[in-house]
Amino acid sequence: MTAEAEQREGRAQAGRFEVRARDAETDARCGVLQTAHGPVHTPVFMPVGTQATVKGMTPRELEELRIEIILGNTYHLSERPGAEVIERLGGLHAFMGWNGAILTDSGGYQVFSLASLREVTEDGVRFRSHVDGAERFLGPDEAMEIQRRLGSDIAMAFDECPPDPSDRDYTCKAVQRTLDWAVRCARAPRAEGQIVFGIVQGGIFSDLREECAGRLADLGFDGYAIGGVSVGEGEELITRGVEDTARHLPPHRPRYLMGVGDPAQIVDAVARGVDMFDCVMPTRLARNGTVMTRRGRYPVKAGRFRTDPAPLEEECGCEVCARFSRAYIRHLFNTNEMLGPRLVTEHNLQVYGRLQEEMRTHIEAGTYASFARSFAAEYRGVRDDL
Repeated sequence: MTAEAEQREGRAQAGRFEVRARDAETDARCGVLQTAHGPVHTPVFMPVGTQATVKGMTPRELEELRIEIILGNTYHLSERPGAEVIERLGGLHAFMGWNGAILTDSGGYQVFSLASLREVTEDGVRFRSHVDGAERFLGPDEAMEIQRRLGSDIAMAFDECPPDPSDRDYTCKAVQRTLDWAVRCARAPRAEGQIVFGIVQGGIFSDLREECAGRLADLGFDGYAIGGVSVGEGEELITRGVEDTARHLPPHRPRYLMGVGDPAQIVDAVARGVDMFDCVMPTRLARNGTVMTRRGRYPVKAGRFRTDPAPLEEECGCEVCARFSRAYIRHLFNTNEMLGPRLVTEHNLQVYGRLQEEMRTHIEAGTYASFARSFAAEYRGVRDDL
């Protein structure tokens, strides 16, 4: 089959989700989501490429890490360079030289978190740009049109993400707006082969999450995201938010937990039936000199690593660990050499890639429950045992 024929086949199959294995004791599952730019195997972690780049990494390097899908952002790309520029240059894939799948966030979270002087209406949000202060308007129609022009594989419906804390009255209004906007997003024109995910909101209120999930399911989206989680609430409420949402979502569609990237939280959420994740954690921490490992993270810039000949992670087989020492990488950070953040970024993404493979292996073997318990017992957010 030629490359052109494969692309046509991919567009024809886009949105098909097949669950291929389920764990014996938990709700964990392995699946394959077909997109216009190839299959995405789940559970999957999506590195964040907000500005059409995963910071510090080239597309070739991402491919070598076997990354199948990345995330771009509607709001930021519409600000710079503009959706019309990207469309004129062949769409987001051609613009950034990436042949894998791309999911674009709707921009709703950024509008509510970054922009100033917001005015929320039933049609969308009027606000001032964080770039130049100019007045902007973004609503469901505008968000979907931008994503159509970007040509992403997965477009996200425009939603209102209530901050934590939010009282019930405010959350009810945000849920209703999210549902009203979802109707318009579901009907909006799409790029060829583009699929659309709805986003469940409801804050810390279980009944609101159930209602939102059920009404979104009636709209027949290609997948469903769990929104409004990890926005300031504690660990117990995050877990409850995932549970309260996932169990009400269609079992034959992918489930995406937005903005959660701590490995322990990912392992736990997969056990509750979640398939997809994204977060800036592995790349942002890398730029600050924080190394992720299978059992936790640590600051490689610390003085105790000045003469340490060991790799970033003893058990890791990535190229960074095979070639470079902690002492060398610490030196790069302390002399402001750009290679330091690049190397730690590559290693951190490798850690997430291995975690994906480990989770899939245990799901297929029916041993995910014991794996999750073992992981929770061994993993610590910050390591002090090096």
